[in-house]
Amino acid sequence: MTDPTPANGLRGAVDLSALVHRSEPSQGARGGDRLGFDTDDAGFNAALELSRTVPVVVVLWAPWSEQSSALATTLERLVRARDGRVALAKVEADRSPQVVQAFQAQAIPTVVAVVAGQPVPLFAGVQPDDVIDQVLDQLLELGAQHGVSGRIEGAPAEGNESAEPAEAPLPPLHQEAYDAIERGDFAAAASAYRTAIAQDPRDSLAVAGLAQVNLLARLQGKTLDEIRSAAASAPDDLEAQLDVADLDLSGGHIDDAFDRLLTLFPKLDVDGKSRVRERLVELFEVVGTDDPRVATARRRLTNLLY
Repeated sequence: MTDPTPANGLRGAVDLSALVHRSEPSQGARGGDRLGFDTDDAGFNAALELSRTVPVVVVLWAPWSEQSSALATTLERLVRARDGRVALAKVEADRSPQVVQAFQAQAIPTVVAVVAGQPVPLFAGVQPDDVIDQVLDQLLELGAQHGVSGRIEGAPAEGNESAEPAEAPLPPLHQEAYDAIERGDFAAAASAYRTAIAQDPRDSLAVAGLAQVNLLARLQGKTLDEIRSAAASAPDDLEAQLDVADLDLSGGHIDDAFDRLLTLFPKLDVDGKSRVRERLVELFEVVGTDDPRVATARRRLTNLLY
């Protein structure tokens, strides 16, 4: 973007759906450092998941570009100064063509962010430290607006590198689910969330986590072209339309996903309507039940039901 500031919202033209499934387990933050870590096409899913806890800045750099190497070093210093409230994922562009394509990067270096799994354009090229500081501050504000205001466990508090983490640790089952997601084991993550819900049906974070994991699991191993081709060739096939709705939602096309299923709903038999209703309820949890788009879709579903 021309003006190096975060966008007001999280939904844009960038589609990250191609990055939510991998043929191999996600490597994530190599060496266990989640504040500043190297990642690539195979491991980027871990950065997407981390973005549900803190905003994740992503710098696309190349070793042949001294400017990009220097910017990556500057970003890591400024990110680490923010007490674990933001993380940095460093992506070597030449080795990560899928990440580059997903963010539609046109230059090296390019800096973007991910908040709650959704892309936020930041800037391209080198920027002064004070400008980057301003961008990071605005990114934290944007994250807070969307409920992403956690802190990475083990990060030093400001002015006291030996201080205890400000945030309480995750409940054991939530941590178990998070660890499973990081290694790409969505079945284990779903099992942990289901156990948490069984123990406390009011655990809204577990309900939302389960919905997100189920979405990731359904998309795992499928490609964008396969899903869209199947849906286009069989517009009345329920499975194909459910898949493309998942894909649309994972790419930030929330209204498209909801409209696709709600338009199909009246044409279905009783079992089909039940499946679509269940899927919509789950997708509502993924987006967030307080999102106005969810409220609109929920009203439309209610009118169709009654």
